[in-house]
Amino acid sequence: MSIKTLVINPGSTSTKVGVFEDETLLFEETLRHSTEEISQYASIIDQKDFRKDIILNFLKNKNCDPKTLNVIVGRGGLLKPIPGGTYAVSEALLADLKAGVQGQHASNLGGILAREIGDEIGVPSYIVDPVVVDELTPMARVSGMPELPRRSIFHALNQKAVARRFAKEQGKKYEELNLIVIHMGGGVSVGAHCKGKIVDVNNILDGEGCFSPERSGTVPVGDLVKMCFSGDYTEKEIYKKICGGGGFNGYLHTNDARVVEKMVAEGNAEAKLVQDAFYYQIAKDAGAMAAVLHGQVDQIILTGGIAYAPLTREKLTESLGWIAPITVYPGEDELLALCQGALRVMTGEEEPKTY
Repeated sequence: MSIKTLVINPGSTSTKVGVFEDETLLFEETLRHSTEEISQYASIIDQKDFRKDIILNFLKNKNCDPKTLNVIVGRGGLLKPIPGGTYAVSEALLADLKAGVQGQHASNLGGILAREIGDEIGVPSYIVDPVVVDELTPMARVSGMPELPRRSIFHALNQKAVARRFAKEQGKKYEELNLIVIHMGGGVSVGAHCKGKIVDVNNILDGEGCFSPERSGTVPVGDLVKMCFSGDYTEKEIYKKICGGGGFNGYLHTNDARVVEKMVAEGNAEAKLVQDAFYYQIAKDAGAMAAVLHGQVDQIILTGGIAYAPLTREKLTESLGWIAPITVYPGEDELLALCQGALRVMTGEEEPKTY
């Protein structure tokens, strides 16, 4: 018997929705929300009924009766740090999504909407591998400053999904392999996957690791402290330099890697330097993760939007090919990854985790 899944992935100005039969996509849509619509609501949680009505109207327009669905899965939000996996949307999980225990973000609505729609039609609701997946070893948490332990915030959903995909294609279990996964989008995360757990990864939210199209990555800390106390910047402006205005945006005033590549092709020397430094820093971080895995790396996986560029494979193979073979899974098919997480539980392949 096939399993029909509704997948809900809320973003700041859109809600991506898809309906799957097993792993086959029946239909999907990115439901866009204007600034005027969103600005009517004082908080993200206040948008719940607005987004729910849009989702249900979308299903109606597709002649999809919600009662034909077997399971609802939503994007996980900023919960407390948890191991990877598929989690039932329990009362405790629901409460923390509403409270925003690590911050308010549109993704918090994923589990809330899944639970509400699921309860109404009497089917289970889940979230899968939220950004707060934390499987760091105790040693990896030590930063050098006791007050500031390292935190795990990264592209957990896509990193886990491509790692499992590679394992399946090799006829192996994810838990049998050591992998380095490099996700390259607006932020870049480089994770060391050791036998099914991501034991080390850079925090892409607060400025750690390689720079990216929108993030500064690790910067000289002493100079950053001086900048913070110079009186020239507000706290908000400093944070914008770290997350949003750093990386490509800071140097070249674009967050589009394709534009940077065009600038390089046109002879822009600064763009060439920044692009070379971008791949250099990614390779340096991946080399560090190879050390974390004691050099026992089965495969390096490149993923995210920037992995579409042939130059990405060329540059990173040149720097990292001596460590392990390289596989490219460009993009980030989040709807399918969420669906697969729910299916693993619905088919009994995995037990749902408790938050």
